[in-house]
Amino acid sequence: MRAAVSTRYGAPDVVSVRDVPAPVPGPDELLVRVDVTTVNRTDCAYRAAHPFFVRSFTGLRRPRRTILGTEFAGEVVRTGARVHRFTVGERVFGYCEGPFGAHAEYLVVAQDAMVATVPDGIGQREAATATEGCHYALSAVRRAGVRPGERVLVNGATGGIGSAAVQLLAAMDVTVTAVCAGEHADLVRGLGAAEVVDYLTEDFTRTTQRYDVVIDAVGKSTFGRCRQLLEPDGVYLSSELGPGWQNIPLALFGTLRRGRQRVVFPFPDEGQAVVEGIRDRLAAGTFRPVIDRSYPLEDIVSAYRYVETGQKIGNVVVTVRDESAER
Repeated sequence: MRAAVSTRYGAPDVVSVRDVPAPVPGPDELLVRVDVTTVNRTDCAYRAAHPFFVRSFTGLRRPRRTILGTEFAGEVVRTGARVHRFTVGERVFGYCEGPFGAHAEYLVVAQDAMVATVPDGIGQREAATATEGCHYALSAVRRAGVRPGERVLVNGATGGIGSAAVQLLAAMDVTVTAVCAGEHADLVRGLGAAEVVDYLTEDFTRTTQRYDVVIDAVGKSTFGRCRQLLEPDGVYLSSELGPGWQNIPLALFGTLRRGRQRVVFPFPDEGQAVVEGIRDRLAAGTFRPVIDRSYPLEDIVSAYRYVETGQKIGNVVVTVRDESAER
C-alpha cells in the first residue's frame, strides 16, 4: 500500500510517500480502506516531537510509529474472526491518536476503538474531518461546565477546535462571542456565533464584556491576560499547555479553590461513545466540520506546511481515494 512515512522527527520534509506492507487485522480488528484522512495540529506535534515530552509516548530517539494520521473515513474491507460490531462494506470513520496509521491506503483499527459508522447523507470528507477538533471541543465544553444561557468567548473560532466549539455551544443555547479575523465573520456567525471580534483590529482581552467561560482554542493567550474577561466564578480553558506549561499547575491549583476564577485543562474524553456522539450530531445536522482545502496523499508534505502556517480555517483534508471522497 501507499503510505506517508516518517522515520525521524523534524520538519514536514521528513515525511515521504512510499510503498509499505499493508497491515493485517487481528481477531478483534477491522481492516479499513481509507478514503480520506486529515493533517491537523496533533499530527504536526507528533511528527516534530514538539513539545519534547511527546517522545516519551512515541519514541525517544526516533518515532516508533512511522505512519501518522489520527482521523480517517473509509470502508471496512475485512474483519477479524471475533468482530461483531461492524461488517464488510460499511462506511466508517474515527480517531486513532496513539496507534495512528491513517495516512495510508489501509488502516487496522480495533472494533471497540474510537470508530463508528458514517451516517447516511454524510460524505467521507465530512466524516474524516469530524473527530479531532470536535472531540477536543466536547471535552472543553464539558470540563468547563458550560450551561445553557451562559456567555462564552471562543478565541480561534475558525480553527478545527474553535469552529466545532462554536457549533456545540450554539446548540446548547449559549451566547457565543467568536474571536477570529474579520474576513471570516460571516463564517462564524453561520456556525452560531452571536458576536464577532476581529483580532486584527481589536484586542479581545480589552473588552468590557464579561464571560462565564473563555475557551482559547488556539492556545495563543493566557489566563493572566483573559482573567479580566471572566465573571467572578468564571473559567479559563486553553487547548495548549501555555507558556512554561503553566496551565497544568494553574488547573491543579484551581481545583483546590472552587467558586472563584480558575483554569481548567481539557484532558480529552476518549472511547467509542465519543465518536458515536459525534456521529449522532452529524446525523442531526447540529455539527458540520469546516473544511479549508484538500491535498492528495502524494502531496501530504504541502498539507503539513500549510497547517503549520497557523492560517488554516477548520480542517485540512488529505484524499487517499478520489472516487470515494464525496460518497
